[in-house]
Amino acid sequence: MEVVASLLNSLLAEPCRLLVRSIYGRIGNFLKSQKNFIALQKDIKPLLYLRDDLRQDLNEHERQGNLPRTQVEEWLRRADELEARVNTLLSIMSASGDSCRLRYKLSRKLVKMLMELKQLTEAGSCFENMLIVIDRPKKVEHIPGPSITGQKTASLNLSRIMDLLINDKVKRIGVCGMGGVGKSTLVKNLNNELNKMYSAQPFSVIIWATLSRDTNLRRIQIQIAERLNLQVKMEDSEERIGIRLHKRLEKEKRFLLILDDVWDAIDLDVLGVPRPEVHVGSKIILTSRSLDVCREMLTDINIEVNALNGEEAWELFYQHAGQVVEAENIKPFAEAVAKECGGLPLAITVVGASMRGKSMVALWKDALNALQRSVPLIKGIEDKVFNTLKWSYDSLQDEHIKSCFLFCCLYPEDSTIDVCELVRYWFSEGLLDECLNYEELENRGIAIVQSLRDSCLLEQGMLPNTVKLHDVVRDVCIWMVCSSQNEYRSLVRSGIGLTWISELDFLSSLKRVSFMNNKIESLPDCTMKCPEASTLLLSGNRNLETIPGSFLQGFQSLRILDLSGSKVKCLPSSLVKLGDLRALLLHHCVSLTEIPL
Repeated sequence: MEVVASLLNSLLAEPCRLLVRSIYGRIGNFLKSQKNFIALQKDIKPLLYLRDDLRQDLNEHERQGNLPRTQVEEWLRRADELEARVNTLLSIMSASGDSCRLRYKLSRKLVKMLMELKQLTEAGSCFENMLIVIDRPKKVEHIPGPSITGQKTASLNLSRIMDLLINDKVKRIGVCGMGGVGKSTLVKNLNNELNKMYSAQPFSVIIWATLSRDTNLRRIQIQIAERLNLQVKMEDSEERIGIRLHKRLEKEKRFLLILDDVWDAIDLDVLGVPRPEVHVGSKIILTSRSLDVCREMLTDINIEVNALNGEEAWELFYQHAGQVVEAENIKPFAEAVAKECGGLPLAITVVGASMRGKSMVALWKDALNALQRSVPLIKGIEDKVFNTLKWSYDSLQDEHIKSCFLFCCLYPEDSTIDVCELVRYWFSEGLLDECLNYEELENRGIAIVQSLRDSCLLEQGMLPNTVKLHDVVRDVCIWMVCSSQNEYRSLVRSGIGLTWISELDFLSSLKRVSFMNNKIESLPDCTMKCPEASTLLLSGNRNLETIPGSFLQGFQSLRILDLSGSKVKCLPSSLVKLGDLRALLLHHCVSLTEIPL
């Protein structure tokens, strides 16, 4: 028994001691609660004095143009938060009276709060005798990029934006234009021009952020934060970063935010940027290929950036291609190559650089031929130009709109496209809702045209109710529709002076065929095997007199046949076998005397 008793004592002794110690501790906390209550009331005051002194010092430093360190701001936030919790606890303790149960329940909170109070006071004391502010970021940072010096059109746009920056009624400015036209270059020059003015320019800080096709909000926030010398932690959420950015930007007297290459509208509140309508004097500039995006971003004024004129384009091409273009045997071809770039700075710089120093005429002829055939054989053209412009096409949301756009490349280069004619083509191909009446179809077609214009894929034509396709954009279209993978694979040979057609050009996978505005005199007298082709455009061939009966037999799915402006005298009987034909266009066929029934 003695052994058992001894064993029990040894087993129970330690737990009992721990239990007693815990009970004593809790009783001690309870008995000290009144003492701790008084200590909390007393010790909170030095912390609050310290906080108020630091805040006053910070305000003075901010007036001098400096900013608080992140850890100081965090300390002030914690001090404010602790004050609120202490006041709440003291109120509860005061109201508890002699309630032992409640005082026991709050006693542990008192102990923890006193420890936190001590730690916070010690941490804050370290700020008193050290620099508690960091230097402000530079007002403007130089951004490397090509100069627009000598480009009159771009310089005028730059001057216009500079004027808008001092116009109090304008808060948000959109800079629109097709890909590669020089939007980013323009605003980079604007930024650097403001950098030259430095003290004279009206903004306390100018922030540049580059976006991408897949709009990443956090990536934009980090760019802005880095520009403001604001540290961002990996674990910080977008919401948390947005709150901190907003708080930081509110301290700026006036800020200018430049958002380059915006593909989708951005919510400034979520981003963490004060609205310029509220933050007086601040402004936002954004560049985009989409006028719709500018509208959604509530821009007050949109500036359209257009292609360079002939003189400006040649000067830019000369800068990149070098003196070789001045050689007597090279210059005619160099000028033709430069013209094929359509005044598009991106195409001019890429093509010019690829031809730099090449003194063989054969190389220039080959480059010109490739550009005229819309074949990206020149180094850099496909990756840097064609694919860049294709992004605008890829961003179109509706497949029908994409098809409508690709139809435009069937027209010859530099064509003025009549909108009503284009809409009729679309309807005849089945690209518009067949349930709509004539007026509704016309309105829907006009809406699609406007959508393509807003995406900077179509341009305003020379005449009212007309549009045109930029030369390089047309090249990209032809490049896409000539691909074997394209759903709308097309044969485009319009406006290139052809006098005859080879049956070898016709593939069974073709969906659209265009020989518009050539000098074709006759068509192959054999069956073209194009069972999937829905469109055949032969308009504008003034010397074409005969349509062989066998020629149309292979176009079983044909919906559009355009012979307008030809000298065709009679139509073949095979025409009546085209059961899907919806549009037979015979405008200005003055020689036509016979139509099969």
